[in-house]
Amino acid sequence: MSGPQCCENPPTLDPSSGAGHVEQLGGLDAYVIGSPDSKLAIILLSDIFGYEAPKFRKLADKVAAAGFYVVAPDYFYGDPYAPENLERPIPIWVKDHGVESGFDDTLPVLQALKSKGIPKFGAAGFCWGGKGVVELGKRELIQAGVILHPALVTPDDIKGVKVPIAVLGAEVDETAPPELLRQFEEVLAAKPEVDGFVKVFPKTAHGWTTRYKVEDEAAAMEAHSDMIQWFVKYVK
Repeated sequence: MSGPQCCENPPTLDPSSGAGHVEQLGGLDAYVIGSPDSKLAIILLSDIFGYEAPKFRKLADKVAAAGFYVVAPDYFYGDPYAPENLERPIPIWVKDHGVESGFDDTLPVLQALKSKGIPKFGAAGFCWGGKGVVELGKRELIQAGVILHPALVTPDDIKGVKVPIAVLGAEVDETAPPELLRQFEEVLAAKPEVDGFVKVFPKTAHGWTTRYKVEDEAAAMEAHSDMIQWFVKYVK
């Protein structure tokens, strides 16, 4: 995950962005939107830029509009990757924020949501967040998962997932190249008991679903639609 593509086209963070609000859940600040009466929650595990990225929050709002209670935790405890901080390049920053913490920190969030009376969950992970989603899926703590241009996810990880999983990838991606995604597809094809879906978006680059440029917006919207349709199908 230390590749340069993870850092390209960084967002301008805005804590006031989005139509939702921030509250504490499971010990983490979290951007929350959607009807509290919904019995279906989607947890979004961000990329390295964290939960204050405006396009990320806009996507959370879109998922909520499909009928879900959406939670996007601050997995970095107020310390998202800051490209302008030359003293903490990605290899240094990630030592404090390993991808495994996405799973660990989601567990108390799940408990907090269950205490609100929400019994069913989906999770989507972007780049950094992909690993956490597959770990949740291995333990069947969610009903379905989506990983988008994931980082540090292996074919063995996919082999261990026990819930429906969709993989949305970029054609130009050093972190999760199409060759790796084809391996994911082969693993899923050998597991008919688990519904899987793999799609590579032409001419897109790593990170495009939440850090899209104007020319990538149509593909990003298509990926968002695919993700939401996956949750509508399996989180119910």
